Amino acid sequence: MTDTAAPVVFVLNGPNLNLLGMREPEIYGHDTLDDIAGRLEDRAQELGLSVDVRQSNHEGHLVDWLHEAQAVGAKAVLLNAGAYTHTSVALHDAIKGIKTPVIEVHLSNPHKREEFRHKSYVGMAAKATVAGFGPASYIVALDAVLHL
Repeated sequence: MTDTAAPVVFVLNGPNLNLLGMREPEIYGHDTLDDIAGRLEDRAQELGLSVDVRQSNHEGHLVDWLHEAQAVGAKAVLLNAGAYTHTSVALHDAIKGIKTPVIEVHLSNPHKREEFRHKSYVGMAAKATVAGFGPASYIVALDAVLHL
């Protein structure tokens, strides 16, 4: 839900995040993406912002949405790129190619997980990273938008 009077923050979610609540709850928790979106909408309203929450399993959609964020004058992007975090030069380049600040978000702490998750192409281009707070990572990142 987007309030057109308030500055918008895009919240972009990558592959498999549509499975939150079911997928590996010992790592990602029991909250669904809809649960997280609801809390983000409530917090955004408190902060005088609006959020546009989206999810795609397709890398190109995420790239297009990053471009769109700049085109519509979004205040920031919160990006949980999922597995694309560790593989996508395209997302890295899209983040570098826009002026809209991007905050990388992770539910878990990638540095406490498998070695292949320790490298983040998204993080190399993002303004900041918030990780390891479970669903609250999104709220921490949204709060940080006010400090950009």
